[in-house]
Amino acid sequence: MQTLVIPLLPRFPALLGSSPGDTTWVITSTLLASAVATPVVGRLGDMYGKRRMLLVSLLMLVAGSVIAALSYSLVPLVVGRVVQGLAVGVIPLGISIMRDELPLERLAGATALMSASLGVGGALGLPAAAFLVEQSDWHMLFWTSAAAGVLVLVAVLVVVPESPVRGGGRFDVLGALGLSVALVCLLLGVSKASTWSGATTAGLFVAAAVVLGLWGWWELRSPQPLVDLRTTARRQVLLTNIASAVFAFAMFAQSLVLPQILQLPVSTGHGLGQSLLVTGLVLVPSGLVMMATAPVSARISNARGPRVTLVLGALVVALGYGAGVFMLTAVWQLVVVSAVIGAGIGLGYGAMPALIMGAVPTSETAAANSLNTLMRAIGTSVSSAVAGVVLTQVGVPFSFQLIMGLGAATALLAVVIAAFIPSARPVS
Repeated sequence: MQTLVIPLLPRFPALLGSSPGDTTWVITSTLLASAVATPVVGRLGDMYGKRRMLLVSLLMLVAGSVIAALSYSLVPLVVGRVVQGLAVGVIPLGISIMRDELPLERLAGATALMSASLGVGGALGLPAAAFLVEQSDWHMLFWTSAAAGVLVLVAVLVVVPESPVRGGGRFDVLGALGLSVALVCLLLGVSKASTWSGATTAGLFVAAAVVLGLWGWWELRSPQPLVDLRTTARRQVLLTNIASAVFAFAMFAQSLVLPQILQLPVSTGHGLGQSLLVTGLVLVPSGLVMMATAPVSARISNARGPRVTLVLGALVVALGYGAGVFMLTAVWQLVVVSAVIGAGIGLGYGAMPALIMGAVPTSETAAANSLNTLMRAIGTSVSSAVAGVVLTQVGVPFSFQLIMGLGAATALLAVVIAAFIPSARPVS
């Protein structure tokens, strides 16, 4: 769902009768909705049942897809994308159900694959969307996602049991509202920094800081907080979340550089003149490699601990970006670069749930994994904003090389942060 509309972005102004600036809300709205929904759905899952909230999330996915499929103007499409964004909590909910249901010997591999699916879906969604756009009406993107959502919904009803593990308590409405306001201000400021005025952006960041401070004060005093900040402040959880945000920053940089290089005309001297479909296909090996390395991530975590796996994954990502600084002139080079980065993502994303679940009680699994997913989303948002500034302010091809260098540097920063995560016992 996150990459579904990327092939359509250049066409949306004509298709929807809107300005290019306004059509960016098709992506921004989903980002904001998912940021707000992820921690809330995680907490509700711990309280009232993870399978129940998984079904609610999938219903949101189907409903949002249908609304978008019936849209012919910007406003209803943005509404549909907002409703789709409310479904992003399926990833941490799925990981949490696995912790409750699976035997230890299967848990590491299953959670690694589920976590890596955040990257796999993005890599495979782009070529699928490009194919549908070139072969049919753009509304088929959303009818297809609605159909897929219905299939998954039925599969969950038939196969997935309801977890008996419940946290109970009352839902922290004020905490949810406070965190939502803070996240919206923060992510709006990040995503619109290059297009809105400096005063507006600064105001959003100040508002985010003030509301986040008040929210933290409330959560520490609430008997049943939305996010248990004392648990979150544990060294293993805190450093894992920080490393996740930095790691996600590095992960997303390639998604902004490689498609541009592939689609720029050859006459520019910096592009490869490839079609939208070929551009998507170049990223397919990255998704397949992520899927293949997820079980490897689990085996390394079982043998050496998830901290080692996260460090190794970040090092591989740094290697891929380092190669990317010098390998941007041929299609095969971009395939190699994206595949190496994908291998690192598969290793690193597979280790994150194990680190989180090794430090929180079972009754807080969904909320803790949701917060980790949120930190990754913040990392990708900041990456997108920084890359956008570099692309507009620095001349081609140096902007491409600079972004790849930034990806390598942030991946190495994730290595340093992950090295300070306390050693945890292997999952099995």
